[in-house]
Amino acid sequence: MEKLSMASTMFCAVVLAALAAAAGGEAAVVEHTFVVHEMNQTHLCNTTKIYVVNGQLPGPTIDITDGDTVVVHVVNRLPHGLTIHWHGVRQMRSCWSDGAGFVTECPIPPGGEHMYRFNVTDQVGTLWWHAHVTCLRATVAGAFIIRPRGGRYPFPTPAKDVPIIIGEWWELDLVELDRRMHDGNFDDNPLSATINGKLGDLSNCSGKPEESFVLDVVRGETYLLRIVNTALFSEYYFKVAGHTFTVVGADGYYLTPYKTDMVTVAPGEAIDVLMAADAPPAHYHMVALANQPPEPDPQIPGFVSRGLVRYAGSSHNNNGLPVPTPLMPSQHNTMPSYYFHSNLTGLAHPDRHRVPMHVDERLFFTLGLGSICRGTNKTCERGRSPETIVVATMNNVSFRHPTNASLLERYYDGRTSGLYTEDLPDHPPHPYNYTDRSLIPPGPLEKALEPTFKATKLRRFRYNTSVEIIFQSTALLQSDSNPMHLHGYDFFVLATGLGNYNPKTDPKKFNYHNPQLRNTVQVPRTGWAAVRFVTDNPGMWYLHCHFEFHIIMGMATAFIVENGPTPETSLPPPPPEFKRCGANGLTQP
Repeated sequence: MEKLSMASTMFCAVVLAALAAAAGGEAAVVEHTFVVHEMNQTHLCNTTKIYVVNGQLPGPTIDITDGDTVVVHVVNRLPHGLTIHWHGVRQMRSCWSDGAGFVTECPIPPGGEHMYRFNVTDQVGTLWWHAHVTCLRATVAGAFIIRPRGGRYPFPTPAKDVPIIIGEWWELDLVELDRRMHDGNFDDNPLSATINGKLGDLSNCSGKPEESFVLDVVRGETYLLRIVNTALFSEYYFKVAGHTFTVVGADGYYLTPYKTDMVTVAPGEAIDVLMAADAPPAHYHMVALANQPPEPDPQIPGFVSRGLVRYAGSSHNNNGLPVPTPLMPSQHNTMPSYYFHSNLTGLAHPDRHRVPMHVDERLFFTLGLGSICRGTNKTCERGRSPETIVVATMNNVSFRHPTNASLLERYYDGRTSGLYTEDLPDHPPHPYNYTDRSLIPPGPLEKALEPTFKATKLRRFRYNTSVEIIFQSTALLQSDSNPMHLHGYDFFVLATGLGNYNPKTDPKKFNYHNPQLRNTVQVPRTGWAAVRFVTDNPGMWYLHCHFEFHIIMGMATAFIVENGPTPETSLPPPPPEFKRCGANGLTQP
């Protein structure tokens, strides 16, 4: 009975949104009920306990129209707390509904319920939602589709749009995975990649291939693929044999159409592409392949999933012919990611989305690893020693996440003493050759740069401040890229580059005409990214790398944005449905 009720709620929500669009874009209230629970699923000959919403993997799709209000009732039937984050939603003056655990709210307790209510305006395309406590977003996640008012796109209307959710299959319990990583153990890996929850036929159980995701198409039609990377660990390359894509959007905004045969999507990103079904009717493989830095970085296995594009009218066995498989880059070749992201530009709007030309605050954030001594020791051997715990840093500060309080709640109440400080450095304490790859394996220079510390250091901004951030990936102990995600904001990606950022010459490369507007920027491996935004949304906003291990290791902070001069430019009081933190670090009943 409960499943029928939830299904009816979802169906009504979609119908309401569609009717609103057909009526010329009148805003609707779209309601969903999310019941989060445990469920067993069998893959690779083993049955694993996973965490899902409404019995679905991926979770249910939220489908709305620009201007709608979203109401989601979350029922937590897990034995531990969780929150739900609406990734990429601007949350203008609704910071209380952002769903960032211990940043904007304490987790919903086991057996508890919570209602999220927020408006979505001036965003069109694909975003997503996911759990924001522990590693649960590996399975507690789904697409968040925002349709244009009146149903009009700046490109031919596709015959169908299809979410393509790229993820990972973990045999290890996700709560245990989180516990191990908090203890400094980063040796666990997923067993496979997934496409819409399917491992694909490259994985097998006792010789029997796993089920693949199948996309049925009709020759001559065009399909809008909404590609989201929900993985904890990896960026992915995505291709379909015999087909090309036209990239038309990312992170809830349109892009200048860009033709390519491969999409690169980092954790946290959502990429919209058009795919024309213009090949001879047959079956064609789609492949999602994780990319990883080459040695001397620590090596992890390659993860891959394979799905199928199946043309109407094609034979069941593909006329006895082999199913074409796309030629993929090397797992350790990260350059296609750099070229893909640097070729994207925003669809220019003369009257909106203008880049701020004046800069009030300039920040230079180095992104890397370091270490702290285990226990209460003040000194210890460095260089991946068992005496240390490897942590992630921004400007050599590893963020200490609160565990029993909400930063936003305490900030609003004026009770911040002992919880955090507002002195996150604007620059690293000691400049060095950030991209020197000799720093990856332990050595004398690396050991000298490695020591760091844990602290809850934030950064405060006045309302309507123009902020420029240079994110600099480093080679300290590893040379990963860093998909940096800022809650509550979109920023203009002015440029990206390889090597060390040069403040004298690299600003000449900035794109002020039609930069991408993104909520997540892929900072290249041993490279940099320049972004700019205006602090027009008061509240407490989490900034972090979207690799889960980097979050747990401390590559994060939060931005405080002060109120503006009017009620319309100020953070309102908590809404009636907001539940405050209890003494146990969970929301009160």
